Amino acid sequence: MPVSVTMPRLGESVTEGTVTRWLKQEGERVEADEPLLEVSTDKVDTEIPSPAAGVLSRIVVGEDETADVGSELAVIAGDGEDAGSAAPAPAAQESAPAEAAPAEDEAEPEPEPAALDTPSTEKPVEEEAPAPETAAPTGGGEGTAVKMPALGESVTEGTVTRWLKQVGDTIEVDEPLLEVSTDKVDTEIPSPVAGTVLEIKVAEDETADVGAELAIIGSADAAPSAPAPKQPEAPKAEAPKEAPKPEAPKTEAPKAEAPKAEAPKPAPQQQSAPLVESKPAPEPAGESYGDPSPEVEAGQPAPKAPAQSSAPAAETVRGNGAGDAGYVTPLVRKLAAEKGVDLASITGTGVGGRIRKQDVIEAASAAAAAKSASVERSGETAPAAQEAAQEAAQKAAPKAAPSPLRGRTEKLTRIRATIARRMVESLHISAQLTTVVEVDLTKVANLRNKAKADFQAKHGAKLTYLPFLALAAVEALREHPVVNSSIDQEAGTVTYHDGEHLGIAVDTPKGLVVPVIRDAGDLNLAGLAKRIADVAERTRNNKISPDELSGGTFTLTNTGSRGALFDTPIINQPQVGILGTGAVVKRAVVVEDPNLGELIVPRSMMYLALSYDHRIVDGADAARFLVTMKERLEGGQFEGDLGLAS
Repeated sequence: MPVSVTMPRLGESVTEGTVTRWLKQEGERVEADEPLLEVSTDKVDTEIPSPAAGVLSRIVVGEDETADVGSELAVIAGDGEDAGSAAPAPAAQESAPAEAAPAEDEAEPEPEPAALDTPSTEKPVEEEAPAPETAAPTGGGEGTAVKMPALGESVTEGTVTRWLKQVGDTIEVDEPLLEVSTDKVDTEIPSPVAGTVLEIKVAEDETADVGAELAIIGSADAAPSAPAPKQPEAPKAEAPKEAPKPEAPKTEAPKAEAPKAEAPKPAPQQQSAPLVESKPAPEPAGESYGDPSPEVEAGQPAPKAPAQSSAPAAETVRGNGAGDAGYVTPLVRKLAAEKGVDLASITGTGVGGRIRKQDVIEAASAAAAAKSASVERSGETAPAAQEAAQEAAQKAAPKAAPSPLRGRTEKLTRIRATIARRMVESLHISAQLTTVVEVDLTKVANLRNKAKADFQAKHGAKLTYLPFLALAAVEALREHPVVNSSIDQEAGTVTYHDGEHLGIAVDTPKGLVVPVIRDAGDLNLAGLAKRIADVAERTRNNKISPDELSGGTFTLTNTGSRGALFDTPIINQPQVGILGTGAVVKRAVVVEDPNLGELIVPRSMMYLALSYDHRIVDGADAARFLVTMKERLEGGQFEGDLGLAS
């Protein structure tokens, strides 16, 4: 029986969503919970999974169209039903060539390449320049307007930060056209149609209202000057066409293709390929901004990628997803995490050094090839190779390559400017100071080492230190509600919140983002571990919903994730407290033994730093809160949460 796919409710205040991309086309099969489409609403992009397995028989809401919550988006036919209505879909022809209907549709354009052998001189030009053919589906020379989308319920305008295509460039459907920045998000705007960029109406660094026209995309025939810079081989192919017409296309076609095949070899852009091949080999796979484990493991600093000493100076901007080369799309970041590719090791080949999907794929292939080659070499002369590698590492000691940001002046992104404004406002609004205590986490460390393997197998999440700290924090908030309050000085009131809504500060390439775990006080250790890992991953991949970024009553920030002992974090308004957790380090500590007296032993130590609003929280209140956490953590009574015998 057919199943209807409806627009889900993506937040309390969200009433509609825009379909940005269909991941499946009509006629394609989809499994239950497999991503079916992407929906954009209020600053985030969210994948909508399929509610059932079957064939996507009909798409009701097209891409870039807006639908209300609960309205029908598509229909999925059952396994026993035939999706004949999906045959006209052009995307289905490529993804399912074995179907009868797409085969018939493809049978019509096939005679056109055969006609290239005829004396006609126009058809070979069409074969060498397929870009105008992709622009044809746009229909006519009128052109399609690309408008500023609504990127949030309260967002009324956006700033064009970068055009990824210029006038005269050809573009495919859903290919990124430009980047737009708002107060809370930097996002790529895809092209709604295939064709040629005829006109750009809003320049870079200019602001446009929602719904304003940004560019015009149409047929290449409407832009005669566009093909000239994009196809320099066209004049070469036209010259021999004055020869005998039947043979000119046959003999000259290989000549036109030959320089195309040889061009990539001497091209300077391809010189970066050996750098990509040699760089990932010595690096550990899996470290990326999308992996939450370096921040919550032992608080140790994440290993840095070795410097690239042989990189060409300023040939291209090195992109690492952290601001050096601008915004890295969530798709590229997710692909890099899946393939274990460090974005810092990739030299982007996109516009302005932007890292593209192809760059990640090539880097992953190069790393695999280098790894297999090193394994073969080590199998032959393992001791000699190890000694040579150690000597080379000691002698080389390459200096760190300077960042391409040195000496540059550039405009702040909107989200960076928003963070800066709110931090200054927080310092002006509240009277902030910080109290620090030292905690012995040795018992927690021993429990964690004992249970982390079984915990991950059972719950699907890593058992880091952060869930222990979060659990101790929310329990302390219950005993000391003044730290879990908000103050209205003008009204002369204070509100003690009835729930512990814990904000977790997440370091993302765009800046610090604080998703909120609602009712964290009702969760146990396993629940907090899973929720923390979930919101951290979705925040870094730009999949967090807007409602999850507000409503926090207390914030926890892991300042030790990069090796800091402690910090003095700034309060996230309108909260009155934020807890900074430092790095866990082994240190010689004096302890009191009932039988042996004072002993000096190695212990796992951490600093807890609480910044609080002195308008409502006194120093004694802050100290009592921290001591409650300290006693809970040093007691180490977490066996029941971990399923261990006490």
